[in-house]
Parts: sequence; C-alpha cells; structure tokens
Amino acid sequence: MKELFVIDASGWIYRAYFAIRNMTNDRGESTNALFGFVRTLMKLMNDFHPTHLIAAFDGKEGTKKRKEIYPKYKAHRAEMPGDLRLQIDWAEQFCFLSGIPSLRLPFVEADDTMGSIATWASALGTKVYLCTSDKDLCQCVSSNVFILNTHKDNLIWGPEEVQKEFGVLPQQIVDFLAITGDKSDNVPGLTGFGPKAASALLKEWGSIDEILKHPESVGNEKKQKVLQDEREELVLSRLLVEIDLRVPVPHDREFYRKKEEHAELEAFYRDKKFHSLIKERDKEKTKSDQEHYHLVNDAEALDRLMHTLALESEIAFDVETTALDPMRAELVGISFAVKAGEAYYIPFNGALAPTEVLRALQALFSSPKISFYGHNVKYDAQVLENAGIAPIKLSFDTMLASYLLHAEERQHSLEYLVMEFFGKVKTPITDLIGRGKKAISMAEVPLEQIKEYGAKDADYTVQLKTHLEQELSSKPCVKTLFYEVEMPLLPILQQMERRGIFLDTKKLKHLEQDVLQKIEHVEKEIFSLAGEEFNLSSPKQLSHILFEKLKLKPPKKIQTGFSTDADVLETLTLQHPIATLIIEWRMLEKLRSTYILALPLEVNPKTGRIHCTFNQSGTATGRLSCQNPNLQNIPVRSELGLKVREAFIPEKEGWIYLSADYSQIELRLLAHFSEDPALIEAFQSGLDVHAHTAALIFNKALDEVTPEERFKAKAVNFGIIYGQQAFGLSRELKVSQGEAIRLIDTYFARYRRVKEYLEECKERGRVTGKATTLLGRERKIPEILSKNGMIRQAAERLAVNTPLQGSQADLIKLAMIQIDKKMKELRMKGFLILQIHDELIFELPCSEVDLFAPLCKEVMESAILLKVPCLVNIALGKNWKECYL
Repeated sequence: MKELFVIDASGWIYRAYFAIRNMTNDRGESTNALFGFVRTLMKLMNDFHPTHLIAAFDGKEGTKKRKEIYPKYKAHRAEMPGDLRLQIDWAEQFCFLSGIPSLRLPFVEADDTMGSIATWASALGTKVYLCTSDKDLCQCVSSNVFILNTHKDNLIWGPEEVQKEFGVLPQQIVDFLAITGDKSDNVPGLTGFGPKAASALLKEWGSIDEILKHPESVGNEKKQKVLQDEREELVLSRLLVEIDLRVPVPHDREFYRKKEEHAELEAFYRDKKFHSLIKERDKEKTKSDQEHYHLVNDAEALDRLMHTLALESEIAFDVETTALDPMRAELVGISFAVKAGEAYYIPFNGALAPTEVLRALQALFSSPKISFYGHNVKYDAQVLENAGIAPIKLSFDTMLASYLLHAEERQHSLEYLVMEFFGKVKTPITDLIGRGKKAISMAEVPLEQIKEYGAKDADYTVQLKTHLEQELSSKPCVKTLFYEVEMPLLPILQQMERRGIFLDTKKLKHLEQDVLQKIEHVEKEIFSLAGEEFNLSSPKQLSHILFEKLKLKPPKKIQTGFSTDADVLETLTLQHPIATLIIEWRMLEKLRSTYILALPLEVNPKTGRIHCTFNQSGTATGRLSCQNPNLQNIPVRSELGLKVREAFIPEKEGWIYLSADYSQIELRLLAHFSEDPALIEAFQSGLDVHAHTAALIFNKALDEVTPEERFKAKAVNFGIIYGQQAFGLSRELKVSQGEAIRLIDTYFARYRRVKEYLEECKERGRVTGKATTLLGRERKIPEILSKNGMIRQAAERLAVNTPLQGSQADLIKLAMIQIDKKMKELRMKGFLILQIHDELIFELPCSEVDLFAPLCKEVMESAILLKVPCLVNIALGKNWKECYL
C-alpha cells in the first residue's frame, strides 16, 4: 500500500449540496449533493487512479463527544436539510456499488476517522492524501501525510505549504485554530485574536501551554487581559479542534483496496437520473449479434430494398446531412428500418449516382399506401423537401411522443431515450466528425462507420416507437393529444419554417446607426456619474464602480464578488441613477448585438428570407419555442424593439401582415378553471378586466379607476398566474412589501374562488404528482413533495401555471390546425409565418383580407368553448410593427 487516499465524504457532500441546485429523480427526491459527490470522486479516480482509498462519513451522532465537552459546539447550525439526509445514505450506497471502501463509525466525526487512518497508515510508510478542503486536518500533515484539495485543481499541501498558508507548523495548527476559533463550528477562540496575531504568538512562544505560563508577557494589556479572562475558553477550544487520532479503524491493508464495481451501479445511476455518468462509464458497448445493418451501395441492392419496403405499411427512416440547419442541409445518406435489429443505409456519396437514389426515394415516399416515422422527423422531412421529395405522409414522431409522455424531462434526444429505455449508449456524432474547427462533414465519414451510425438510428427509432406506443395506449388523453393535435401540427410548422419571413436588411442598417448613437450617449452619462471610463461589459469593473467607488449597498453576493445581474441593478435604481442607465445600456447593446447585427446573418441566401425553427418539444407546458433565430423574443414594449419589428415586411407588393392575438387568454382560462363569479362576470360583461380588478381592490367605481391603479391591478392579475409573491410584486411595482401584501390579500378577498382554485391545483399536484391541461396534456411534478422548500415552492408554482399556460398552448395549436384546414379548402394564397405564444402572424394578399380576417377570428374564438368568451384581436400592418399600433 504505497498510497492511500482518505476522502472527506461528508465535507464533499455538504459542499455539493449548496453548490448544485435543484436536481431530482423521477420521485422528486433531491440528488444534487449525491451527484456532486460522485462527480468529485470520479475526478479523483480519473486523476490519480488510486488502488487504495477510503471514504469517511460522519457518524449519525458524530458530534456527541465534543457536545459533551461543550454543548454549544455546532449548536447554531441549522438542522440538516430534509433532502440531504437521504443523499448521504445514497452516497454510502454508491461507494459500495462502485467498489470504494467506506467508514461511518457511530458517534465519530469524519475528521477523527480520517486522522486516525492517516496516523496508522503513515506509520507503515504509506503516503496518505487527505482529500478535503477542511483546514482542521492540516494538523495531521507530516512528511508522509498531505492535504489534497480536489476542488482547487488538486492542490496538494505538505508541511511547507501549511506553514506558508497559516504562518505556523502543522503541529501548531491545533493551537492556531484554538486561538482564532471557528464560527462555523461555534468554537469560541480568543476575543480579538485573528490569524496574524495567532501565528505571531505561536512563532514567539511555540504553543498555547507556553503562552498560558506567561500571559503577562504577551502583547499589550488588552491582550493580556483576554488571555487571563478567557483561559478556560482557550483550553476548551483546543479540545474541540484537536482531531482524535485514537479512533478504532481497520488496520487491514486489504480493507482499503479498491474493489470491482457491482453490476447494479448502472441501475443506481438510472434511478437517480445520472445519464451523463452512465455515458462516461459505458462509452463502448459491444455490438449485439442481433443487429444486422446493410450498406445499400449498388443498383441491384437498391432495387431489392425498394421492392421490400414497398410491401410495408409503415417505415422508420433517418437522414444524415451536411448541416444542422434543415433549410441549408444536404443529404449525405438515408436509413430505413421496419423491424428491430435490422436496418439499411443508402449513401448519396457512394457508388450509386445521387439522381438514381433520388428517383427510387421519390417513388417510395410518394406511395399512398405507406406512412413514415422518425425521431425529430420534421427535420428529416425538411431535408427531403430540399432534395425535391415532398410531401411525405408522416404517422409518428418518437421525439414528440416521448415529450408528451414525459414533458418534465429536459431531453428527448434519441441518444438520451435509448439510454433511458434500453440501457444502451449510442455513439455520439462527435466520434464520427470531431469537434470545433477540426470537425469534418458527414460526407467525409467512411461509409462503414456512417452506415453503422445511420442504420442504428433507424433501428432504435423502431424500438422506441414500439415502447412509446404502449405508453400512449395507457394514457388515452395523451394519445388523443398526440394523434389529433401534435402530429397534425407538425407539417404545418414544417411549412411555416419553409416559407420563412422576409427581412428588410437596409432598414436594420439605418437603425444600427441610431442605436449606436444612443449607446454612445448613455455611455457618456454613465461615465460622467462614475467619474471615470470603464468597460461596461466587465462585471468585475462594474462591481468596482458600483460597490467600491460609489459605495452602493450590494443586495446579492456571488463567489466572484458582488453580483451585477438584472435583478440587482433593478434594486439599485432606488439608490442611484447610474443603475437605470446601465439597464438601458444593456437593453440597447442586446438589441444591437442579438437582433440588429445578427438577424441579417440569418437570411438564407437562396430564399432571401429568415427560416427559424419551431420546437414542439422545447417547453414543459406545451408552448412552442423558436430558435435560429428566436423571433418570439424581439421586444414589443420598447420603441427600439418595435423598430426592429418594422424591418420585417411582406416580400411581395400588394401583400400585408395580419396579426390575430388572443386577448388576456390566460386570465380567461383562470376564470374558466376557477369559476370565480366576479372574474366570470368581468369577462362576460366585456369589461376591462384590469380596470375591473382595480375597482375591486381599491374599492371604487370602475370609472374612477386611475391609470396607475389599473397598472397595479394588471401586475397582480398576471402575477397570480405565475405564482408571484409579495417580494416580486413589490419590486415590479416599486412599492413596499407591506403594500404588495395588501394588494395580494385584497385581490384574493375579492376573487375568493381564485385563491381556492390555486390551492386546489397544488393539492391535486401533491396527490397525483402532475398537472394537466384542458386537453389532458400532462406535466409530472414529483418535486412538489420535496423536503427542500425552494424546490417544493417552485413545483407548486408549476402546478398552478401549467394548466393555464399549457391550456393556452393547446388552444392556439387547435386553432392553427383548423385555420390551416380552412385556408387549404379555400385555396388561399396567404400563409401562416409566425406563432408567438398567443398570437399568429399571417402574410397574405390584400385581396384576401376581407375573407380571411373574420374567418380567422371565428375559428380562433371557437377552437375550445370556455365558460367565458374568447376574444381575438385582429390587426393589419404593412410591416410587423404596425400590427401593434
């Protein structure tokens, strides 16, 4: 046993608990501390490859001995968080499953266990590494015992490093800590004696014993008095910080030897949702004998495959391409599969001419008897359409099915699902093409490698469909939602993406000059208030100006200093005008960089239009998300944001934009669900619901409500939907928390059923573990039973918000499907180009407006019948901005 690594398991777990937030498994149990502990252990294993090691845990009553000496020892510490105790047990279980020896001795702190092991092992000539960030263990450092801090790039301290850090020798650390005390453990120490004073004393006198023999010779009268008055506390402190080196630990070298992993470790990872650890543990899976993948690279094989596939009614397919952008991607190859374990790959860069392959594919995909499915199949369909193959009859999307069944999951990639459901690790694409600047195109990957990769994708899609169909059958509402809403919506989104939206790049160029002038003006004002120029993009320099030079009171501290994020700046606006200017500067700079400069780069050179991607599986509530670029996020409440929208115009002369926007739809859904009579009355009477709410809250007639009161009522109305508390409302309205509490309390007093409904949502979530929408869309929220208060409260907000926001998503998706059907029946030239949550944007000839506007309004308002009327506002514009005027 040349080396022994002694791990401060309890220290690592506590550190991870506060460093990593909000990780849970399927049961809503916290896993953050466990994950951090495992990650750190894996780092140690990878960096040092130890053959002998031990994980030391605090005993369940680890502080008993010291508390008998000093009842106040660690007494000020809060009780162990409820969601941490179980994770400590899991960490011990992990050690067993991974073959790592561990010790958890009753009534013994981990420090004492570690020190006793180090004393025994170092006496044998073994080099001992105490893996900890706890300074107390520095007292054990010697020529054979070292501190190894894995959290600081494997920083190793020997005797010299300890002396350099603390100014005393390792054997003096006990006395040093006794003098300075330790607030975290409630060790008293000496009043007014800091690290410098302690190291100076020990350099001069050598030890506490010598100091206490001559207290009258130490420093000034004040320090002499402290030593005399607090003599007993000093001796007590030394007893508390001194590590017990006589704990009975195993003295068998084999006990500390790393063992083989247990087969159950992967199941343990899966139960805790540690999929990244599964991938790292099992990157290479042996190829199954049941996998038969065929390269179709000659005319005879292609003809034979096409004849075989023509007999099928449903086929899985997957494309390999040159790019992630579906509108710019070109086909490299295509895979087909109809049963598990067998698949075919046809290359476009092999022996067959691409035109020959395309002819065969066009005949196959145009067959009325065959439907096709895939994983994220919208992308594959777009790429095929680039090659002239359209339309395709789509029957299933395994990514969409997974999303509907497990909306709470963040990932629905094929790689993730294959590992989740089948325990198989799929080869990442980076293994084929590399990363970054050295990455190659899929067209350059050897055929044998790309065949295995592509065919496996089609094969796994077949297997996933079988699994997911069974899950759908057990949930009739979700199944209906899948087949009657999400799948019919998919080709509509495909065509929206394909049509894109036209951008007047010249208009944006002019706007850039205006914004630059505004940015320069704001910068000058900021520098004038700061008294100097500095880098506004540097959080460090900004923090110096705000909190050191201007002496503003910092509301939030982070590891690197004081935070300067948006929330902090908003708080600081009450202290100094510079904060308001910085917020304005950031808004201008974001508009310039994210939209004015970036949007022209997104214009497709072939079409002259921007083609963003709409994701059906991007949000847990069912809302569509938008990316590359995200056109849903262009600000609408700022003048400059509107000017960016002004650059989006119909491409053709004589065409116009039509906006159809649900009015206050989430509040109407709240009225529907809660059945609150006052809220229902407001909507049925066609009242301004915000003014109506203000009249109720401020106890005055509707016509007496002021604009300021309406603004406050509107904030409360929408804040209730998103679970906003008094603190958030007070900041938004810039009123005291007392005033915010009064507004919320009065709101609930006037809308009593709303309050009851919100509590019913939470209770339903606690009982069922999920939240559902009008159409039965589900979102699991197991965290609602978490013992961690922050996690539990976040889950309660989801229980309230999901039925509202998710039902709104259901409603507009149904409307999109019905409108698309009507437009096709009427053979209209106009088309849908954007969906922005509760709004649809159409581009159509002016000649179609009179027919389409009332049709669109009627369809949207009647897509789902609620207990209150749905109201849709129609607006027309020669550009996108005019739709909001």
